[in-house]
Amino acid sequence: MNFDEFLQRPHPFLAGMSETHLRLLAENATQVHFAAGARIFREGDTAKHFYLIQRGKIVLQTHSAGHPVPIQTLDSGEVLGWSWLFPPYCWHFDAWAEEDTDAISFSATRLRDDCETDKTFGYALMKRIAELLIHRLQATRLKLVLTHKVEHRTALPIGG
Repeated sequence: MNFDEFLQRPHPFLAGMSETHLRLLAENATQVHFAAGARIFREGDTAKHFYLIQRGKIVLQTHSAGHPVPIQTLDSGEVLGWSWLFPPYCWHFDAWAEEDTDAISFSATRLRDDCETDKTFGYALMKRIAELLIHRLQATRLKLVLTHKVEHRTALPIGG
């Protein structure tokens, strides 16, 4: 994607990033579309891409006792993927498009290489990813707390 096209699709994740770093990202950017219901990746698969969601909704889910457990729904302006940055580079959740979704995709390998080559770029990206991780961990924690409360409310008393 050329730099002008990239700038025409502003994304909150990129706010405040230097022009040099935006140009580096633009060289690695590809426009993608996921149809409603499409599986984007499965937990345990190799994390090959990083996505900036422009339009649509993506559901993140995990599994517990063989059943899917929705963790979070990502909307326009949010980010999909952080697992590409940390070994062993495998997805920690399933992701599927709840509705038609447009996103900008980046090659994980290229991003990691760019982070190693340009430490300033790597640091700027890492700060943004750290914020994303905190948000995801809080969402997962809240989901687990709410699930735990529901399970305890629906349990039958002994002898009842």
